[in-house]
Amino acid sequence: MNYSFLSAVPDRVIAHNELLSAQALGKQMKIHSTQLGVPDLDDVKIAIIGVPESRNDIDYIGQELDFDSIRKALYALFPGNWPKSIADLGDILPGETVEDTYFALRSTITDLLKLKIIPIVIGGSQDLTYAAYRAYDEVIPMVNIVNVDCNFDLGDSSKPINNKSFLGKIIMEKPYNLFNYATVGYQTYFNSGDEIDLMQKLYFEAYRLGEVNADISMVEPVFRDANIVSLDLRSVRASVLSDRQKNSPNGFDGREICSIARYAGISNKVSSFGIFEYQESSNDDLTSGLIAQMIWYFIEGVNCRVADDDFEDEKHYQRYTVLIEDNDLIFLKSIKTGRWWIEIPFLPNVNNKLKRHTLLPCMHSDYVDATNGIIPERWFKAFKKNSI
Repeated sequence: MNYSFLSAVPDRVIAHNELLSAQALGKQMKIHSTQLGVPDLDDVKIAIIGVPESRNDIDYIGQELDFDSIRKALYALFPGNWPKSIADLGDILPGETVEDTYFALRSTITDLLKLKIIPIVIGGSQDLTYAAYRAYDEVIPMVNIVNVDCNFDLGDSSKPINNKSFLGKIIMEKPYNLFNYATVGYQTYFNSGDEIDLMQKLYFEAYRLGEVNADISMVEPVFRDANIVSLDLRSVRASVLSDRQKNSPNGFDGREICSIARYAGISNKVSSFGIFEYQESSNDDLTSGLIAQMIWYFIEGVNCRVADDDFEDEKHYQRYTVLIEDNDLIFLKSIKTGRWWIEIPFLPNVNNKLKRHTLLPCMHSDYVDATNGIIPERWFKAFKKNSI
């Protein structure tokens, strides 16, 4: 792995960590320091990276970032019963250009993915998601992204990339590796009608804030199918954040956003997780504390992962077939975990993205709806994407 892009965790944070309880998370982590250098990654499963890059933020006015308060809050938490080792690799400092930062982040994430290490990225503006996406070019052929956000971030792909238009660049730039994109927690009044229509035409998924507030468990299957989870702090309600971080009176509360982080962690497919749009504030305790707890819940989720998505052996699952509108919908239920999947059929006469039958995570309620003649929306969108 190339360590040249990584800058050590500041000495002032290391000094703070020395004062913590021996049981604190900071004492259990491997930390990149100026004194000891980059830690050995042989047994590391999760790596934290800060990227204080915000020059492509549409509201950028020259402010600089550091993540000291987040690290101090995170280090002071107590870990759960976690067998997986964690490292803090420090920061990727802004390059001469934003493209240089993208290259450094992309290269670092690619290296970590090849080592089977899950990166947790703390940003900076959310256009860094583009670099995380491009990191998969050498790793897997098709990528699913979940964006926890009040906006779709489609933007105008013909214009330079920014934190409100990175998805347009992801969609339009070769190689075309994006299979599915889902937005969790969007707020209609922050998105134009054209963007909402485009999301529908592309068969991407979108879950309104009110829907998720009413039943947060509905988005668990969405995260179960994601490779990249990108979380915009602007999706969080202003009342639970520090002064400069306040964006909207509506959004997820602290409990909901931590539940979402745990859903991301518990997914067997999620291999990178990013928290973006951090803004430092003079009274930063609320935001830094919440981000630390979100990271804690993501790590907790990773340590609670259960491999139940191997359906080669029929002893491991129950199979249900529902006939609806001349379609045989095949549902599989894991005996070990009780989680549900629905099969997307392979279409041999179509130049589709899938080369075999594939399984789409779903809920028991989707099976119940199918028995009542209702085709699950996630299945319909995935099937249509596969038919293009």
